Amino acid sequence: MKAQIVLLWFCRIIAAAILLQTLYFKFSAAEESVYIFTRVGIEPWGRIATGVAELIAAILILFPRTSISGALMAAGIMAGAIFTHLFILGIEVMDDNGQLFIYACIVLIASLYILYASREQIFSLFSKRRNIK
Repeated sequence: MKAQIVLLWFCRIIAAAILLQTLYFKFSAAEESVYIFTRVGIEPWGRIATGVAELIAAILILFPRTSISGALMAAGIMAGAIFTHLFILGIEVMDDNGQLFIYACIVLIASLYILYASREQIFSLFSKRRNIK
């Protein structure tokens, strides 16, 4: 049981750290971020909105009461990022050796584990709503 709690916190911290670390590049209009969002056709508003969404997801992930919401947000955002890499940008962007793609995969996996580890809590939310009449 203790190992599961440690793994859950490890996933929360890793996901939040990666999400928060990339905010500097989005909000400072770093060359690589501007390039990515220009290629996708949503520069600058998509870059800023994605940064705000990632900030919210990272904060929510760190608090046990809201980690499910944060993990759902992060998983959705990272699924979009991975899809964009695979079908628009390519895995390697501006000679980054696939680092951004790998970060997106790590955050997605960590977020999915958070959801998996919280499955009983998620199921209880749905069962409570069904019993209310």
